[in-house]
Amino acid sequence: MIRSQLLFAVALVVLTGSLAAAQAPGGGAQTPPPPMTNLQIIPKDTPRAQVLQTMQAITAALGVQCNYCHVFEGRGGRNDMAADDKPTKKAARGMMLLTREINGKLPEAVGKPAEAATRVGCATCHRGVPIPKQLTDVVTDAAAGGGAAAGLAKYKELREKFYGGQSYDFSENGLLQIAQRANAANKPDDAVAYLQANLEYYPKSARSYLLMSQAHMAKQDKAAALKDLEKAIELDPNNAQAKAQLENLKK
Repeated sequence: MIRSQLLFAVALVVLTGSLAAAQAPGGGAQTPPPPMTNLQIIPKDTPRAQVLQTMQAITAALGVQCNYCHVFEGRGGRNDMAADDKPTKKAARGMMLLTREINGKLPEAVGKPAEAATRVGCATCHRGVPIPKQLTDVVTDAAAGGGAAAGLAKYKELREKFYGGQSYDFSENGLLQIAQRANAANKPDDAVAYLQANLEYYPKSARSYLLMSQAHMAKQDKAAALKDLEKAIELDPNNAQAKAQLENLKK
């Protein structure tokens, strides 16, 4: 963390040209920093401070540092912030253009004046991660190579790192959606594993028991499904769906 903060701080120093600032003979004004070059999306006459503010907003939205897009290797390395070597920088330009296009069409799409329409930005999708995949997709991808154990390991890894932030949905719904996808893919054992883990975090989740009953039915385990539904109703006496399913299952 400290290394990343230092890297970011040094990058800003390079951008602002503060290291190159020097006193003129006789105690005169400081030498202005060199102009920024290779601005392609941001207007070339944009004040330096505004450009830096935009760059800071992008790094914060993606949870990255300057060297994610720029060639910046620190002391003794190559430092060329204007270079276009990295694909991530080219992708960022494309996303900036896409965002601009969306914001231009938003007022008409939502039937509001431009000043009343909610504008989209990097954080709208990224929310602190470079690649804004949904939690369900990330866990399902991990499970594809190692089953529910690998999927749960990835879930716990992300939860430990990002819990409390806005990057992923770690509410009761997170693992429920993952279990629903496993059920739909005819993987009831995986679904049960995800739901049991969800109950560790949310022991009063009636919906977890309701969905677990469906997974147990897919496994032809009627007794377990009955217990799941009874527990769901115990936790949520007004759950009409659980009551209906329990009645049908008893018949």
